[in-house]
Amino acid sequence: MLIHNAVVLTFDDQDRVLESGAVLIQGDSIVDVGESQELRSRYPEEEQWDAEGLLLMPGQICAHTHFYGAFARGMYIPGPPPADFPQILERLWWRLDKALDLDGVRASAQVCLVDAIRNGTTTLIDHHASQRAIDGSLDAIAEAVVESGLRAVLCYEVTDRDGPEAAAAGIRENVRFARRLAQARQSDPTSPLATRLAATFGLHASFTLSDETLEAAIADSNRFHIHVAEHPVDQYETLQRSGMRVVERLVDFGIAAPESILAHCVHIDAWEMALIREVGSFVSHQPRSNMNNAVGTAEITTLLRGGVPVCLGNDGFSNDMFAEMKVADLLQKAAHGDPRYLGADQVVRMAIHHNRRLAQVFFEKPLGIIAPGAYADLILLDYYPTTPLTPENLPWHLLFGVSGGHVHSTIAHGQVLMRNRKLLTLDEAQITACSRHLAAQTWERYWEMFP
Repeated sequence: MLIHNAVVLTFDDQDRVLESGAVLIQGDSIVDVGESQELRSRYPEEEQWDAEGLLLMPGQICAHTHFYGAFARGMYIPGPPPADFPQILERLWWRLDKALDLDGVRASAQVCLVDAIRNGTTTLIDHHASQRAIDGSLDAIAEAVVESGLRAVLCYEVTDRDGPEAAAAGIRENVRFARRLAQARQSDPTSPLATRLAATFGLHASFTLSDETLEAAIADSNRFHIHVAEHPVDQYETLQRSGMRVVERLVDFGIAAPESILAHCVHIDAWEMALIREVGSFVSHQPRSNMNNAVGTAEITTLLRGGVPVCLGNDGFSNDMFAEMKVADLLQKAAHGDPRYLGADQVVRMAIHHNRRLAQVFFEKPLGIIAPGAYADLILLDYYPTTPLTPENLPWHLLFGVSGGHVHSTIAHGQVLMRNRKLLTLDEAQITACSRHLAAQTWERYWEMFP
């Protein structure tokens, strides 16, 4: 398929803007990129899609999300409102994840995948918890991902908060799922399990993980996805437990490793920042969630200046990563009282270029770029700029002009998932009805946990 007559944003080293650009897709990959007239002449036999001046850019990547959080929308929490993040964890998330069954796990994932297609997010790195439905939970999510046509990295959140048996089950689920994907790559390297799914090893946070559990985790993996110092309680309890700050402890165990994702990193000090840079871990920033939970503001500008690869996630908020980009910029400015903090160019560096580096850890071909040899994960947007659009001002157009609502069509792995806002792989009405039914059942089990 040749998509032509598009304003192509390549996000390559030159951040080119092709005013009348074209992209040739063959199979799951981009084969050629250039001017429309040239490529139409070169490939006259290819199926053609006239983009009619739409913007064409790589699909967005989300570096940290929680599909299961979809069932929290509108849910009543008994008693007075949680006063701080530890109360939010104990009264909302740690009870909700125990109320989920496997049907709910799959349905909540489907809801988020619909949202991702609609908002042009084609790759998602999920961090899952369902403490009373651990075995097979990653398979349930994987099934939903394959059905949707999107791309995802999955893991299970290991924690000691529900006892040693649950911790051991979480470890087994991570190991089993990773082995399943490895076997799929060996037996059929072109299957969706082999090409559109990847695994890492999930851990909750240092303050809910014993030394014994960390030792068991490191015996089975060399890359991890873990929450880090999202709230001071993580630092306080880790110091009390080990005499070390969170990042120091994770480095000591080998959890903070070159292919690991350290989510949040709100309450880390300068020494911990230096350690992260030294070991080469990725930091994932989720500004909307941090604001909602009132946990503070991560020193993103400082981390970027120090050379730490800071990525952008959403922590289970909507998969409109354009909204997350806007908030990332505004939060840094508001928190520091300085309009010079961060800036649209640095937000794009996080959301596009660093997220692409992170995705490359898990998938065979490049993502987040329009270039020959990259996966054909693309989105078309009906954004018609009212001022000149150039490589130099592109980041400011993305932050102050574009939103997920502009996504017209979504392509992943060369497959069209949505065209002219019509979903082609998922039945949104059926998914919505099923989710509403299962969410109500989940809420009943959740409410039963309160005295």
